[in-house]
Amino acid sequence: MISSHPFSGLNMCMSGSATSCEECLLIHPSCAWCAQEEFGRGRTLTSRCDLSPNLQKRGCEARFIEYPTSSISVLQNMPLSSKGSGLTQYGVVQIMPQKISLSLRPGDQTWFGLQVRQVEDYPVDLYYLMDLSLSMKDDLDTIRNLGTKLALEMSKLTSNFRLGFGSFVDKNMSPFSYTASKYQENPCNGYKLFPNCVPTFGFRHILSLTDKVDRFNEEVQKQMVSRNRDAPEGGFDAILQAAVCKEEIGWRKEAYHLLVFATDDVPHLALDGRLGGLVQPHDGQCHLNEDNEYSASEKMDYPSLALLGEKLAENNIFLIFAVTKRLYVIYKDFTALIPGTTVEILDQDSKNVIQLIVAAYNNIRSKVELSVWDHPEDISLSFTATCQDGKPLPGLRKCADLKIGDTVSFNVSVEARSCPPRGTDQSFTIKPVGFKERLEVSVDYQCDCGCSRTAQSNSSICSSIGTYNCGTCHCEPGYLGARCECQEGEASSMYLSACREAEGKQICSGRGECSCNQCLCYESEFGKIYGSYCECDDFSCARHKGVLCSGHGECHCGECKCHAGYIGDNCNCSTETSSCIADDGQMCSGRGSCVCGRCQCTEPGAFGDTCEKCPTCPDACGTKRECIECRLFNSGRLADNQTCQRLCKDEIITVETLKTEEPGAVLCLYKTDNDCVMKFTYSEHASGQSVLTALKEPECGGGPDAMMVLLAVVGSILLVGVVLLAAWKLVITIHDRREFSRFQSARSRARYEMASNPLYKQPVSTHFVETDFNMYGKSFNGGVH
Repeated sequence: MISSHPFSGLNMCMSGSATSCEECLLIHPSCAWCAQEEFGRGRTLTSRCDLSPNLQKRGCEARFIEYPTSSISVLQNMPLSSKGSGLTQYGVVQIMPQKISLSLRPGDQTWFGLQVRQVEDYPVDLYYLMDLSLSMKDDLDTIRNLGTKLALEMSKLTSNFRLGFGSFVDKNMSPFSYTASKYQENPCNGYKLFPNCVPTFGFRHILSLTDKVDRFNEEVQKQMVSRNRDAPEGGFDAILQAAVCKEEIGWRKEAYHLLVFATDDVPHLALDGRLGGLVQPHDGQCHLNEDNEYSASEKMDYPSLALLGEKLAENNIFLIFAVTKRLYVIYKDFTALIPGTTVEILDQDSKNVIQLIVAAYNNIRSKVELSVWDHPEDISLSFTATCQDGKPLPGLRKCADLKIGDTVSFNVSVEARSCPPRGTDQSFTIKPVGFKERLEVSVDYQCDCGCSRTAQSNSSICSSIGTYNCGTCHCEPGYLGARCECQEGEASSMYLSACREAEGKQICSGRGECSCNQCLCYESEFGKIYGSYCECDDFSCARHKGVLCSGHGECHCGECKCHAGYIGDNCNCSTETSSCIADDGQMCSGRGSCVCGRCQCTEPGAFGDTCEKCPTCPDACGTKRECIECRLFNSGRLADNQTCQRLCKDEIITVETLKTEEPGAVLCLYKTDNDCVMKFTYSEHASGQSVLTALKEPECGGGPDAMMVLLAVVGSILLVGVVLLAAWKLVITIHDRREFSRFQSARSRARYEMASNPLYKQPVSTHFVETDFNMYGKSFNGGVH
């Protein structure tokens, strides 16, 4: 696919300083040149350089328009394989296509696609490189039967497995080792805890890669530890020899190369050798003598990280650092500098080494990362990955969390920034890290115009004092004009008017002189002044931190033209997104967006380089729960995927009693499979470190008694019945009392009404009693007398 470059705003073709077809093509990939002889008569020379549609509108015939474009040719495109072992193993294809050819026009972006698949049952070569310094004695005892066990585990992953063994200590010279005569044969002489050990050595190749795992066990059982003086070891010397001594080690071309580096201390790095007087840098070559020992240990310095990474990649070797927990962070930093390297935590006595190797192998096979070899300086590459979810990820050149057999695709944008010297053939290679297979890309450049092949020197069209080329005259020194008809210094009012951009404007924009109908621009200490009217320059563009176009673009007439992989007014915004990918494979942990190569967190409370820290996010407890499960109890989703160490790097503190009053700490709870409750707190320290404080064991109640449950249920039913009866009785009683009260009230009202009725009189009864009559009779009789 070939890109198009429509203009927005300034037409750089017309404003450029192109006086030839080749110069026109370099201004911008949308610029075209008209080679028609009569085109533009009376105009300035640069008018021949314009957009192709504009040239045709102005009368240039299509056959005279020079407009080369970029193109791609696929030279080899074998289909991807599905299996790696068996009869097909010497024809395994894991990348498609295998060869392409690019024809690039400078400034034009071209895209091509490629696919990568890690095939099933691919052969594996594993070389076990072990630190045999005194502190690793218990580890040596642990791995004496490693071969058989490891072969059994690896047989579940591949049917074609080979195993080899080598060891290292350090340079046998002061100040790295004990050099006194009494220590030459036995460096442990006088050491009470372990009085006998073998002489110090740099690197010793013991067993070439073989499928006879019993040989591995036999050789390991013969080994004895040695002793050196300082804490750091000479392991990087050993890694380099194991990588470059291909014949001696026995690395196969058609196999995954795994180099397991087991140690319990830090390594010596380049320049450390100067402490012992070694000033010669390592040459990156194999130096094994007839005894398969490193012969240049006391002649050359330790290798640098850059040299180590180069040789490992060159020989398609995946390096696995198997180190103790206290060294994890140090070696993790090394992995960022050495592509294709992983680090796993080794128990103090190496008892988990088999699980470690299997986990590292699965981790390696779960991702694909592209690397570029022999990258030409004038070519920009930009990658877009499409992984298993089908979503394009601009700026990313790797995919993770893959299953064996998955196919991923990448789009690669290519842009040539300039033209190399004529006749230069360039090429580069794209290959997945650790893969033998690669995509070979050859490049040629569309920098010449076809019309230049018919150039005429001393042409009559050019007054016989110039070369006619692509419709224009290139005059001899001292002559100017469209047909070389003028000499420098001649001027007239007619010529002066042609040197103004518009009426009232300065001649040649005040930055040049008008001579024979053309502007001759002044020189400037800041850069180049150019254009038909000297209106343009290459130094008046936006800057970032004082650097023109941030150093990632070219300045054309006031505007930055960014190289591939950069955008923005000053080209300071990278489209690379690999730095925004979190450990879980999500862009900015799903809590933000990647802007200019950095995460901008949009979820409230989220922070960190990839927005991975967020105690207040709704999913924070759920995310950290998985780490608690796999780190403390070796359970949960992450334990099954064997990605616990990669994703869960937070410090976990276990306590008997959990304190929840710590400011900024978020309390998280979840129910376990056996109905217990696990509690932990999640907080972020000022140092930026995430800390999880968890109970040692989930809180669980005692198991319920069946009879007690039954009695409780029956009692509850009876209690409910009694309560209901009591409630019913209470309602009836209240109802009866209300009715009785109404009756009493009605009765009282009836009495009152009878007493106050004026038509009703209470009857009066009169009783005459004899006693009374006699009394009244006596009175009456007395009156008669």
